[in-house]
Amino acid sequence: MRKFDFMGRKNTWFIISAVLITMAALAMLFKGIRPGIDFKGGTLLDLAFKNEITAADVRDVLREFDLSNSTIQQVETKEFLIRSKKLDQATQKEILAAFETKAKIEEIRYIQDVGPGWGEQVTRGALLALAASLATILIYITLRFEYKMAFSAVAALLHDVVITVGVYALLGREVTPNMIAGLLTILGYSLYDTIVVFHRILENTRALGKRRYLDMVSDSLNQVLARSINTSLTTIIPVFILLLFGGETLRDFALVLVVGIIAGTYSSIFIASPLFAIWKETEPRYAPSEV
Repeated sequence: MRKFDFMGRKNTWFIISAVLITMAALAMLFKGIRPGIDFKGGTLLDLAFKNEITAADVRDVLREFDLSNSTIQQVETKEFLIRSKKLDQATQKEILAAFETKAKIEEIRYIQDVGPGWGEQVTRGALLALAASLATILIYITLRFEYKMAFSAVAALLHDVVITVGVYALLGREVTPNMIAGLLTILGYSLYDTIVVFHRILENTRALGKRRYLDMVSDSLNQVLARSINTSLTTIIPVFILLLFGGETLRDFALVLVVGIIAGTYSSIFIASPLFAIWKETEPRYAPSEV
């Protein structure tokens, strides 16, 4: 089987990641991260209609109440999820009357007021979970392998998180609790893939011989490449199907997983391993000869 020179093209992988991270940062800076109703508070309406109605029609009705900037999601053919600023009871009745005139309401699935307090609690919990996860990962990999592997793995994880959040900002999707849950989930997946690669590198280090450390890491990546591709494909296929057919409720979770799995597979091979190999060659024992 033909070997791929991963380390010989390491600068290419770094440039690709730098471009992706820059694009993600620009998307977050200029398009911004849109907090969902769970984080900023508001009113959530789930309405099913008897007659045909489009998202543009729904927005026209909302415009009459100065709510044209509300988030409108089509759940089914004639069902819409509307997220708006908080509405009092009188305004809710007026809006429902307008929709009844426009397209006949078949069913009011629910109308729910959401306060920002719950979202703040979720945000604090998510940030705490992220910090605790990264700290635990650093300690575990340092004890099990070594600290250079630990920091290389965490750098790859941050790479995955930034790109995933950037894609979310670029698509204009709202940040929801499902998105946060998905973000924490991909940390575990990305780390699993990286650990598999590092374990093979550790095994091959014992039989390094006269090879350069970068070359040994490249050989290790070739040995686990097929496994990484197969694992990623079998993982992403059901998640992608969930994204297509899982409905609006699960779409946020599935989108984060799809982007995160792709970024995680890439970073475990093209970011974590080259970073570690370059850092390792700074040690006199593994420094390349000047011949």
